[in-house]
Parts: sequence; C-alpha cells; structure tokens
Amino acid sequence: MKVLLINGSPNEKGCTFTALSEIASTFAKNGIDSEIFHIGKKAIQGCIACGKCFELGHCVFNDSVNDLASRLDEFSGIIVGSPVYYAGPAGSLCAFLDRLFFSADDSKLEGKPAACVVSCRRGGASAAFDRLNKYFTIRNMIVIGSQYWNQVHGNTPDEVRKDSEGLQTMRTLGENMSWILKCIEAGKNSGINYPAHEETLYTNFIR
Repeated sequence: MKVLLINGSPNEKGCTFTALSEIASTFAKNGIDSEIFHIGKKAIQGCIACGKCFELGHCVFNDSVNDLASRLDEFSGIIVGSPVYYAGPAGSLCAFLDRLFFSADDSKLEGKPAACVVSCRRGGASAAFDRLNKYFTIRNMIVIGSQYWNQVHGNTPDEVRKDSEGLQTMRTLGENMSWILKCIEAGKNSGINYPAHEETLYTNFIR
C-alpha cells in the first residue's frame, strides 16, 4: 500500500509540506509507504473544457498532470495539501486538480480513500478545506476525517511545528487512513469487492 501526498504549495518545503510530512511519518509507523509529489512553481494550464481527454484518454496539455495521472494506479489513497490564499486553495493547485480529476480514468480514483489538508496563517481554512473535498466526493472516493478539520496554522514551518493540535490532527488523519486502507485490503482478501454502480444519469435543469 502506498499513499500519494500532493503538495500544492509553490514552496516545496513550507508549511503545507510540514503538515504532509507529519502524516507521512504516521503512515510509516503503520507500515504504509507514501510519496510527496510537489506540483512545483511553474504555471499550470487550467482546464479549457475541450473534451479531448475523452478521445485521448489523457489531458491534451502534456505536462505534470498527465505524468501523475499515468501513475495513479501505484497509489491506494490520495491526500491533497494546500496553503490558503484568499480563503481558498492555491490557484495553481486548483488548475492541476481540475484537469487531473476530470481527465483521469474512473478506475484510477474510485473507491480509494482520500483527504485534504490546508495550511493558513489565521483564517479561511474551512472554506479551502470544503473546496478541496469536492474533488473526492464527485469521483466516488472515500473521504477520511480526523478529530478536527484537517488544518494547521502558522506563517512558517517552525510556527506550524508549534501548532500541537494541528499536528495531532494530521497524525489522527494518518491513523484513520491507515486503518481504512487495511480494512479495504482485508475486505478484498475476503472477497468483498468495490461495488458496481449504475450507469451515470445526467439531468439538465434547462429544457
């Protein structure tokens, strides 16, 4: 089992990384591998709704989004981390996730445990947290909670390390996802597989 931790901050080793590292350490204690994937500082093209991914099987813009999409089968779970900018996630991360979640094949995401964590100096954490969770709930993923909303506070990594409640929330999240991953594995070994769903229906509100 291996969990993908997406660092959506432009700062590779900043506050978001500090929160994700706390989770990664908890996974290690539970015998679960993890990888922190940094989206980088370069500009990320947003989705233009061209629909080419339905034809090609991948996004028409060939960049790090496609690179990660091609590797999603390696991971049993996903955690997305973001700083809070104007009460929302980082814009580059939203562009990245819009394309990743829209273009990736259902089999690469459905049924996998997922969670997000946000890092802020003071406010806006719950709004950013809410936005990120919507990526998971539209792709039949299992959203993992913690003892509090998954957030840490601080303006620097050192300040985040002083947020004892925030770091404990990260560890609890790591423990909860570890447990769910082991439960899923035990279920599969007992013949309990992911459910088959009905064909998706689409209803338009304007007729």
